[in-house]
Amino acid sequence: MTLDPIHVDNIARLASAIAEDVDDTDHDDLAATVWAEWLSPLRRGGRVVCEPVDEQELRAVPIDDAALADRPFEPVHGLDSGTINPTTFKNGLVLDVAQAAMASTPSDLDLHRSRSLVATVHTADTTVDHDLDWVTYDGGYSRRRVLHVPKVNRYAEGVVHALALYLAESDHALTHANTVTDLLILDGPIYPKELLTWEDRDPELGELAREAKPRAVVENYVRLVEGFLERDVPLVGFVKNPSSRRIVRTLSGKGVEAPWADDAGFFTRLLERRTDGQRDRDALTFTSWFRSRDGADEAFATDGDALGIDRRLPADAYEVTFFVLYDPRYDVLYKVEAPAAFTRDPDIRAALTDQIVGDVAAAGGPPQAVAKADELARVSASEKVALRRKFEEQFDSEQLHTYDDVRWDLTEF
Repeated sequence: MTLDPIHVDNIARLASAIAEDVDDTDHDDLAATVWAEWLSPLRRGGRVVCEPVDEQELRAVPIDDAALADRPFEPVHGLDSGTINPTTFKNGLVLDVAQAAMASTPSDLDLHRSRSLVATVHTADTTVDHDLDWVTYDGGYSRRRVLHVPKVNRYAEGVVHALALYLAESDHALTHANTVTDLLILDGPIYPKELLTWEDRDPELGELAREAKPRAVVENYVRLVEGFLERDVPLVGFVKNPSSRRIVRTLSGKGVEAPWADDAGFFTRLLERRTDGQRDRDALTFTSWFRSRDGADEAFATDGDALGIDRRLPADAYEVTFFVLYDPRYDVLYKVEAPAAFTRDPDIRAALTDQIVGDVAAAGGPPQAVAKADELARVSASEKVALRRKFEEQFDSEQLHTYDDVRWDLTEF
């Protein structure tokens, strides 16, 4: 059923009434003030949580010029992991399956063929152990394993999802690390941030994060960073949907009423340019690099404990640094991360910036290597349904449905 025109008109009037109390130009002024006065450095409780790596700047480059410019790195590799999404069965099993893939530009078909498959399973039955170590298949091109996740009273679906996704991604990255000669771009952050936020979300999850299996997944990323630093091959993360609130939350704690829901809202307001009320679409805008030590990034700050994982290099090498990039063609903001050991070198920092800006300009979205990896790792909706059917047959147990599955036609009966 659709809305009658009279209801559409009255919803619009509600919006109009709200708009009367909002002066959007104030947001522009506040964004400029925050940028100029609060970020060099940003402190919370006397601790520096965000600060410029070098000179703090806002930059812009014509899209056509950036797209046609020479790239500092070639070949470029991308890595992504996709899942079927957590599934609960009537026999009590909670399951997710992830596959990770690496792509390269120019293409490497043997590399593209390779997969790392991880099934994570949770059960309340403590008398069984579903762990299965890595097994090769497809003529040695690919590997698969089963991880029996630690028992939790709540959050079982979130736990199986995060551990499947991050274990598949990190292990595939480590397996193929030596294939990368110039640059690796992870589709997402450089560390498994969902796991790193467990301690802040719930005491039970916080305890789980420090158990052996979750810590081993996080340790994979530590070893990945160390390996790339030792080989002097840059590693970055390309975050398509940044959702951090460290700046907005810190400002609120200082009595500044920030109007943005998250940091992406702040940076979008800061970087978007308009002429006569219309968005300028001819240039990409972006910030200089910043060091981040708050939220999920706190674990790998110099004063963080990295969940107790041994760091073989000086602690400041692992700190998260980032810059943000705004694409006016689609009104979207991206975040790019890299370990501080790379970005403290001004030449590498500039080369990484030029590479990512040029790739986004040319692709009209994420860098081509990332888009390829995303396509390889993605599990389609029809494939998810088919796989769940196979699981039902293997387990001799049906998926536990909710009304939303019926309402949104997310399954077949």
